[in-house]
Amino acid sequence: MKSFLGVAVKGAGVGEARYRRALTAALVVTIGVGGVACGSDSDSQSPHVDASQVCDGIFAGRLENTLQAVAGGTLFGRRSADSVERVIQKIKEGYASDRSWLTSQKLCEITVEGESPRDATVISFSIYAPQDVGDPGDPEGTLRFPLGKEAVARTRSAGLYFECVSPQVEGSKDRPVRIRGGLGYAEDRGDAVQNLVANLTVLHAASIAVARELECEEDGGLPERLSPDLQPLP
Repeated sequence: MKSFLGVAVKGAGVGEARYRRALTAALVVTIGVGGVACGSDSDSQSPHVDASQVCDGIFAGRLENTLQAVAGGTLFGRRSADSVERVIQKIKEGYASDRSWLTSQKLCEITVEGESPRDATVISFSIYAPQDVGDPGDPEGTLRFPLGKEAVARTRSAGLYFECVSPQVEGSKDRPVRIRGGLGYAEDRGDAVQNLVANLTVLHAASIAVARELECEEDGGLPERLSPDLQPLP
């Protein structure tokens, strides 16, 4: 059984609020996970797809093998994606509400053939609170990486924080949109750095898709690609 976003809310500590928010967001994302078939022509389609078709094709090409490693399989359930457009709409609504943080909007669920939808690898996006960046209260085993405003990864999860100035969001020039991408329920491949970087690589690709759909200046400060040799911060 894969762990849930690697979120540990324990005791009273500096990082408790950040991880309570992450857990709340993740719970909202996963409510109702039950495997909805996509499209009216599902009877004529295979119930499975390969990595090139997952999440509306975000990982097609050079990232297919990385996705397979992170999700733990080569064939995946055919599922309807919530779409980048819906994520963008939720982010815009959250920004307009002036709330400091926002529960997550699921981008997609990645269910390996033969697994329960409850074990799906989940990619989602939210608005994060300013104090979430630089919070020293990360659970044991978390590594930070030089990416965006902050990037963290564990064996089965990753988080990527970046800011977006967008012509689609009025006021973002003076107050950028704070966007957090989250990946949870990754396959447990061990805690080697390259496995954590793979988690971040999958999340980074989804974050780039969101940043470009939202027309974030300079892709929200994210590089076009991540090096597989990316090293954690000391």
